[in-house]
Amino acid sequence: MDRKCVEAWRNGSPGAGESDCGGGTPTKQAEHLRRGAAAEALAENYLSACGLVILARNVRCRGGEVDLIARDRGCIVFVEVRLRSNRRFGGAAASITATKQQRVILAARYWLAGAGRRHAAQPCRFDAVLLDSLEPPRLEWIRGAFDAG
Repeated sequence: MDRKCVEAWRNGSPGAGESDCGGGTPTKQAEHLRRGAAAEALAENYLSACGLVILARNVRCRGGEVDLIARDRGCIVFVEVRLRSNRRFGGAAASITATKQQRVILAARYWLAGAGRRHAAQPCRFDAVLLDSLEPPRLEWIRGAFDAG
């Protein structure tokens, strides 16, 4: 990780992604969603600290989803955030399968044709933010992780 980005990131909001599950014991699904939201918040804070401007979050369409959309100077960046608590089956990087890439690409096209149409002429790239742990956070940002082919 870039030292400047890490410093700014660590000074961000530590409670990002926390949620209240109604006072009871969180269900397994609720815990999964909470961890996913925390990972996305960490990724967003890190990318913002590195100078990216977040344009949208959790863009969904039929058959597709992209976690974060950002602007990095003149480039639109579609970001897939992956969290894996262990390295079984290859860890976070291995979980970005060809099928998952196609879902991100589909959501990117959907956004560019609709809400993001003013950015449609700008170059785009597909990045991944990989987290293999939340406590302490171990984050890796891969620029150009895949392309729309």
